[in-house]
Amino acid sequence: MDAQTPITQDLLTIPRKMPEGLPNLVGMTRDVMRDALIAAGTPEKQAKMRVGQIWQWIYHWGVRDFATMTNLAKDYRAMLAENFVVAVPEVVTRQVSGDGTRKYLVRIAGGHEVEVVYIPETDRGTLCISSQVGCTLTCSFCHTGTQKLVRNLTASEIIGQVMVARDDLGEWPVPGAPKDETRLLSNIVLMGMGEPLYNFENVRDAMKIAMDPDGIQLSRRRITLSTSGVVPEIARTAQEIGCQLAISFHATTDEVRDKLVPINKRWPLAVLLDALRSYPKVSNSERITFEYVMLDGVNDTDADARRLVKLIDGIPAKINLIPFNEWPGAPYKRSSNNRIRAFADIIYKAGYASPIRTPRGEDIMAACGQLKSATERARKSKAQIAQDAGL
Repeated sequence: MDAQTPITQDLLTIPRKMPEGLPNLVGMTRDVMRDALIAAGTPEKQAKMRVGQIWQWIYHWGVRDFATMTNLAKDYRAMLAENFVVAVPEVVTRQVSGDGTRKYLVRIAGGHEVEVVYIPETDRGTLCISSQVGCTLTCSFCHTGTQKLVRNLTASEIIGQVMVARDDLGEWPVPGAPKDETRLLSNIVLMGMGEPLYNFENVRDAMKIAMDPDGIQLSRRRITLSTSGVVPEIARTAQEIGCQLAISFHATTDEVRDKLVPINKRWPLAVLLDALRSYPKVSNSERITFEYVMLDGVNDTDADARRLVKLIDGIPAKINLIPFNEWPGAPYKRSSNNRIRAFADIIYKAGYASPIRTPRGEDIMAACGQLKSATERARKSKAQIAQDAGL
């Protein structure tokens, strides 16, 4: 199947119609917001200026109440309040791990819930956000993958996760206060619930808002999109978003990857790697991150490490080795520390960075591959999960 083949999506991957109500300005692109303001009565000649003013209030100052947008006339603020809302997802629960990781369960339209994780580090603060309720895929090592897909998130619900985290971190600037260049939330990774490239347009629009210089102001190099390998959308990601790319790789043969990452049956390793070879050139990305979860006796041999090095030859890359984060009913075990170090050493000696990811937030089930909203949970026994994985 070539890279131009259109994606046929199940009806479940198409966003459901949202409940009726006032339009939410959060998540609108500048062009969409301009058209909405004109439709509500804003003179066309003023629309671009009004978009700029409202945009700064929402995304730079974090203001949700039209009444406090003081550079707008009172009658204009009243018009906005009659026609629009500025709304973000509702925080249902907030958990803090012993290592400082924060996990938020947030509620979106329809009563559905998704999980968002903030990971503080000495040199950065990374927010792991979700793109779908549940997941289109059924990766057998991933807890999220055992939850059936409900629907795509809207651009509003995606960028809203970033705004919720900034609320909790107290990171919106205060008018009149000295400018503070410290960024508690400095990086975004689309590595939460869902496959981002099966929700491309909404993810693109939300990330363009995050990168907008008049708002949240994150560099495209501070945003990483992780995909399991939706090949036709990889080139679009380079052209229309231009962020960093991570690949949920996890195996060095099609036989093993078919079991771990079933999308491989549609776009096998050779096809995926061909698409990746052109990505850094198109997007001006520095290198692609290959994510590789270490599963005891499954994909962690010296032969696997050597095959991995051979497969990625010619691709600017680093390999993130991820100790498997176990979850109730998981059909796999984590590779031993010695095995992971030996695997990393082979990759490092071949000339690639091979950091071993330190598990974060395991005590609150916030680590990589553990996210799964309890209210959406499709409960399966260990035997059922293993059967689905072909084990």
